[in-house]
Amino acid sequence: MNKIVLITGATSGIGEACAKKFAVAGYNLIITGRRFERLLEIKANIETNCPVNILPLHFDVQDRKVVENIFANLATEWKQINILINNAGLAAGRDFFEDADIDDWETMLNTNVHGLLYVSKAVVPLMIAQKKGHIINMGSIAGKEVYEKGNVYCASKFAVDAISKAMRIDLLKHNIKVTGIHPGAVETEFAVVRFKGDKDKAAATYEGYTALTANDIADTIFYCAQLPEHVCINDLVITSTQQAGAYYFHKNN
Repeated sequence: MNKIVLITGATSGIGEACAKKFAVAGYNLIITGRRFERLLEIKANIETNCPVNILPLHFDVQDRKVVENIFANLATEWKQINILINNAGLAAGRDFFEDADIDDWETMLNTNVHGLLYVSKAVVPLMIAQKKGHIINMGSIAGKEVYEKGNVYCASKFAVDAISKAMRIDLLKHNIKVTGIHPGAVETEFAVVRFKGDKDKAAATYEGYTALTANDIADTIFYCAQLPEHVCINDLVITSTQQAGAYYFHKNN
């Protein structure tokens, strides 16, 4: 088989864009997500245009037992995963600490942190067996700077940053690359999910400047994955030209 890339949270946004980008380059794909119909749509669309094989896996990364079971029973031909893109993640709510919903906190921690750990723990042994691999963790500029009403979302992405650095150290002996990608504002379904379907609030998030797109991030991830075996980008922060941090934007009048 061709090289295999596993992408979590592939049903939209950055995950979907990565699936299309890597497929065009000839990678076979394992795509995961909670919306099975959407996974099947993406699979059909990509296979119509690219001569690659795609395995859709329908599960929630928050469910440890399901994650463990799926990867323990992965067909032999799909076990040689070369690249893992830990993309599944979300923000839920944007409230002051004292007003926040604890259910939102738990959803973010269980998805952004625990889910990343569960999938990584299941896939790393497959990479160790090959004596190489590349793990790309989707962080955020919110994992570098805390902002008002960001509290636990920021905490979850700070955790992703720390986990990525720890992975890089611990997996060094196994010849496994680890890259942390930390985008600023990217115009996807992210804000709609954060504001629980309020499209007006979501749209306001991106008013007055040109935000990054899912394709911008997919291009960056693809670049990191194509470098020579002896080269690893450990940590990368990417923003639009009109953003210089979690707080600093130059917005059009």
